[in-house]
Amino acid sequence: MLVLDGAQVRQVFSPAAAYQVVAEVMRRFSKGDVVQPVRTVLGYQGDGSLFAAMPCHVSGEKETGYGVKAVLHMPGNTVRGLPTHVGILVVFDPENGQPLGIIEGAAVTALRTAAASAVASDALALPEAGDLALLGAGRQARGHLVALSEIRRLRRVRLWNRGAERAEDFRTWAGSDLGIDVELVAMPAEALRGADLVCGTVGATAPLIHAVDLAEGCHINAVGASVPAQRELDVAAVAACSVFVDSRESALRESSDIALAIEEKRISPDLCEIGEVLLGVRPGRAAPTERTLYKSLGIAAQDVASGFAVVRAARHLGVGSVTEFSC
Repeated sequence: MLVLDGAQVRQVFSPAAAYQVVAEVMRRFSKGDVVQPVRTVLGYQGDGSLFAAMPCHVSGEKETGYGVKAVLHMPGNTVRGLPTHVGILVVFDPENGQPLGIIEGAAVTALRTAAASAVASDALALPEAGDLALLGAGRQARGHLVALSEIRRLRRVRLWNRGAERAEDFRTWAGSDLGIDVELVAMPAEALRGADLVCGTVGATAPLIHAVDLAEGCHINAVGASVPAQRELDVAAVAACSVFVDSRESALRESSDIALAIEEKRISPDLCEIGEVLLGVRPGRAAPTERTLYKSLGIAAQDVASGFAVVRAARHLGVGSVTEFSC
């Protein structure tokens, strides 16, 4: 059994590899080749923590078998200087059920989430889109900048974040590591104005993205609001877009952005999955002026398929700690 930390995951699993794995598993998910329940989430009011368990079985040419991700959101870790999301991903040998790998979960989550947004953007955004608005300056924002820069030529990047110090750190990182200039703005609306690519990566409780600020033809990746208590978009912004999701069932049960728009009869509950667009069974963008929204919640299939790919690559490269597992 391999044990891999976050640095080792990033060493063996590139954004380009994550893109390919996620695109394929989203096709298989929408074809019905994935068995998974909606994730189980437990909360403890004493510290605001949330625990989520995400099991599934994936079928594919390379990634087939059972896996589970367990992730814990600890908001108090911010003041401790520790990551707010802590978790592990376990994948099992499809032949004998023995664990193949125990993998640091946050690194996989960051890579597969950004990859999913890149897949959705590639399918839905205008070919010439390259004016990017980023809301948030955390790990997801960094991953999204990397992933989107690989599928589109970014002409301009504007970043809004609540904290000025973290925003400045982001700008320094983007310039030194990626060679990308990032403009810092004081309000979300300043970032959104005229942007044809938008990434929301903030776990906000009140909307940050409003319809009045959205440009014609823009594509939005809404990633930050991943539990029902959170929202990134107002109802008018959701209604102004053609809506696409990773999982229809998950979006209907877990996304307040989507649920409120349906409740107010502003959008149809017959949501289109990105996998259906990739398969060609449902249409994507229909017009240059159409606004599109990808509401990302993340599903276990993305993690588990990525986990199998990470283990396969790590074995090939000789990366990771090998430990015996016996019952």
